[in-house]
Order: sequence, then structure tokens, then C-alpha cells
Amino acid sequence: MRAVILLLLVGAALAQAPTFQPVGTMSQLMVDVIYPASDAIFYAFREPPKNEHEWNVLQGQALIVAESGNLLMIPSRARDQDKWMADAKLLADVGAAAYKAAKSKNMDGIIALNQQLNDACVTCHQDYRPNYRRRTPDAKQ
Repeated sequence: MRAVILLLLVGAALAQAPTFQPVGTMSQLMVDVIYPASDAIFYAFREPPKNEHEWNVLQGQALIVAESGNLLMIPSRARDQDKWMADAKLLADVGAAAYKAAKSKNMDGIIALNQQLNDACVTCHQDYRPNYRRRTPDAKQ
């Protein structure tokens, strides 16, 4: 009897779950949200934050990277439940670590995350962008 009640409650909860309504395309999300936010982390060493406002901006960019990983996991965006989800989690994890480093004003920590952020991006692009980093035979070296 308890199992039946539990199933009914779970079914009711799932039926009331909101549906996600993506606004931008995958390309728009990458170009307009993820690239600029990740660039803020990648290039923070060029002009390190000097005051509270600049640290807050970097925190916000890191949070955008972290939450973008979650946006990529929305069912209508997820290409599959295996590599796609693992790749998106890499982005969310490195963004969360960058947020934590920026919150504690740890520039060395931000710099140390560059390779992990690069790896998260490259891994996903190699898995899901056709011809990523492939040169044509006649391309100049």
C-alpha cells in the first residue's frame, strides 16, 4: 500500500514539474554566454581584479560558467545522457571552483583552473563539434 501511495505522489510531483523553455540556440548560448564568461576566467591574469567591484564581476563570470554547465544539461539541449552530461558537468565543476576562488580573491586559484577549463571546453567540442580542430589537407601550416 505504501508503495502505491509513494508512486502516486511521485507521479503527481513529476506531472507538476515545470518545463524548461530555452530561449537561445546552442550557438547563441556558447557565443553570447559561455565564451565571454570563460574568457573572463582564462584571461583574468592579464588584468587581475584590483578592487571589490572587479572581484565581484569575476565571481559573476565564474558563476555564469558554472550555471551554463547546468543549462547544457536541460533535457531539450542534452544530446545524450552519457558523454554530453559528463562534459557539461566538467564545465559546471570548473565554474564552481572558479567561483569559489574568485569569492576568496584567490588569483593563483583562478590561474590554476585554466587548464581544467580548457580541458572541459576541448573535450566537449571534440565530442560534439564536427571537424573541431581538423585541418583540410590543403591548409597552410
